[in-house]
Amino acid sequence: MVAVTATRGRELDATSDKIDEVNVLKGQLKGDAAAFDEASKFDETKEKETFRNYEDAKDHVKVFYAEQHAKQTLEFNLKAREKFHSETRARMTIWEAIEKLDTLIDESDPDTSLSQIQHLLQTAEAMRRDGKPDWMQLTGLVHDLGKLLCFYGAEGQWDVVGDTFVVGCKFSDKIIYPATFEANPDYNNPKLMTENGIYEAGCGLDNVLLSWGHDEYLYNVLKDQSTLPKEALSMIRYHSFYPWHREGAYRHFMRDGDEEQLRAVKAFNPYDLYSKSDNPPSVTELKPYYMSLIDKYIPGVLDW
Repeated sequence: MVAVTATRGRELDATSDKIDEVNVLKGQLKGDAAAFDEASKFDETKEKETFRNYEDAKDHVKVFYAEQHAKQTLEFNLKAREKFHSETRARMTIWEAIEKLDTLIDESDPDTSLSQIQHLLQTAEAMRRDGKPDWMQLTGLVHDLGKLLCFYGAEGQWDVVGDTFVVGCKFSDKIIYPATFEANPDYNNPKLMTENGIYEAGCGLDNVLLSWGHDEYLYNVLKDQSTLPKEALSMIRYHSFYPWHREGAYRHFMRDGDEEQLRAVKAFNPYDLYSKSDNPPSVTELKPYYMSLIDKYIPGVLDW
């Protein structure tokens, strides 16, 4: 009986271990707090006050935002989305998109002059070191691929990069350089320049128009062409929406489910922002690992 009990005990332990493994995988797929929302550790020694310092930003950053704020009108945003859904788009794999993007330098970013592939790998590797789930690591790798818009019909970088904000309502004073919105034609439209504008309070953030750019573009590319979880798509769609996830603006538009989206974006943000000072990673060494994640969640050729 002792031998049988010991054997049975080992079997139960093994079964329990398997159940635990399954539950971890389920948790990662669901995006629960234990899987992705634990506080970031990689940035504990970072001097965070040195990031997003727009007061001392170089002139080209200030010029960029003045142009973005003047041209991101409601009318432009409606036409940009119509164009995306009506035109034939380029076709390529995720890694081909990463390689194509490698020549671009983001004019809106005061924190780095590295190529995009370096930033993407820095973000993903910081998540990997902190033990984040593989889908989140992949989200870090691809989150800026929407900047391919620079090669596909963008009018400049002003309709591709930079912090995003809601159009069709009053421009929030939580947006960086808010005075530059006075050059935007919508600024003088009293029907738009109210707190709610064309929307209703509580309508949900998925139902307002954010300034068109790489976030919204990539979200639309991946939502039907990947198996990434909802949390990943929220991270992609709202990661540049700093007036909301950092400054607390636009909360009056939130509804059920938006707090979960905010939680996801806040979990993602440190890796996007504070990894920019890390040493450049080796593309050659890391490519095989990230190709395995691409094949798992975003395989094959995509319509861009």
